Amino acid sequence: MKLKQTYNLLIFGLLCFLGNTQDLVYNDSKENQYQKAYKLAGQGKHNPAKELLVHELSENPNNIQARSLLASTHSWTGHYDKARQEFNKITSRNRNNSEIWISAIKNELYAGEDATALGLANKALVYLKSDIEVERLKEMAVKRINSREYPELGWYNQDTALKTNKTSKAKKDKETISKGKDNKIDSVGQSEIIVPKTPADRQMLNNRFAINNSFTIFDQRYDPMVYSSISFRRQTMAGSIIPRINYSNRLGKHGVQYDLDFYPKFSKRFYAYINYGFSNATIYPNHKVGGDLYVNLPYAFEFSAGGRFINTDAQNISVVTNSLGYYSGNYYFSLRSYITPRPNRLTRISGNLLVRKYLKDAENFFGFTVGMGVSPELRQLTSGDELLAETFLYIESQRLRFEYQFTGKNTSNVYRANFGVTRQELAFDSGNFFYGVSTGLIYQVRF
Repeated sequence: MKLKQTYNLLIFGLLCFLGNTQDLVYNDSKENQYQKAYKLAGQGKHNPAKELLVHELSENPNNIQARSLLASTHSWTGHYDKARQEFNKITSRNRNNSEIWISAIKNELYAGEDATALGLANKALVYLKSDIEVERLKEMAVKRINSREYPELGWYNQDTALKTNKTSKAKKDKETISKGKDNKIDSVGQSEIIVPKTPADRQMLNNRFAINNSFTIFDQRYDPMVYSSISFRRQTMAGSIIPRINYSNRLGKHGVQYDLDFYPKFSKRFYAYINYGFSNATIYPNHKVGGDLYVNLPYAFEFSAGGRFINTDAQNISVVTNSLGYYSGNYYFSLRSYITPRPNRLTRISGNLLVRKYLKDAENFFGFTVGMGVSPELRQLTSGDELLAETFLYIESQRLRFEYQFTGKNTSNVYRANFGVTRQELAFDSGNFFYGVSTGLIYQVRF
């Protein structure tokens, strides 16, 4: 009996030993499976690596290293949407891993989703409080949104093992698997043999020719108005320069105005807007001058302050302007006010709110503008044969306009359509209003 108990005890111990050994082998195979996937990805064999990682995640969905590598592999092969889904699964649970946030932001920059990259950077800084690399990527996204320019040394070849077109041959021969201090494979590390296919690799288009046509009809008294313009935009080292010729047919009168816009850049944080217009036509001001100074603030805010000066045959008008903009993910909000100082406490104030949602990049968006009060550049109207120059800036109005801009499927040309409704006070009958409906199309050729 005692011998039988001894045999049973030995058999039980042997089974426990075999079970532990099997568990060790199983765990070791899982670790080797991840390492094998990483090596395959480093060798450019992305599909086999993805298969191993998908199998690993089906058994262990909480393996952050495997999911991060899978997301990075999707990003390297241009599947940015799939990469975004995997990164979102990680950041929704693990919000304090700076390397994951950086990889997720870079994925959006690879995809040209600058607004999304900016939103991710802002979200990352909420949890990380401060991170130099995240802040640098955020500045890159803001700059690309504002100017659509790409620095010579961009985000894709700084502090990363990714190979760019400038990578030397010696760097290609380096070991592609990096190890951390604890001798574990860095799941966010990236192979040097992968070349990013990003907008930063493409040739910058510095010229843009645009044609603008719009048409406005009214519900009473006034004949339809036609507005057209042609412009040429040149991107220079100093900033964008846009000469433009405006044409209007208003109430049977024709007029041409010559316009010039300039957007000088002083630094990463400061840039400006300067405008001058001239015309001999009665339906345009003789001269108009405007300018704003913009500053990029922390947390994706932007502020501007400036003014407008308009000279007509009847009077000179000065306007103080300021605006506050904010980027949130794919959305951009801008609130602008116009203050027209007048004697006897008759200062006039008006404002516009612009809301845009960006789609695949900054050239594709839809949005709307709503305004009320008095616009400093409201079109002049006439009563009979008399030009109402005296009331040029002092007519109450409410405005709503929708816009949609998109690029061609197989071309870089840009199209923008807009539709708007205006409710405006009759200049000769205070307190009574008329309505106007406008529609327009802008066609831009980039080269």
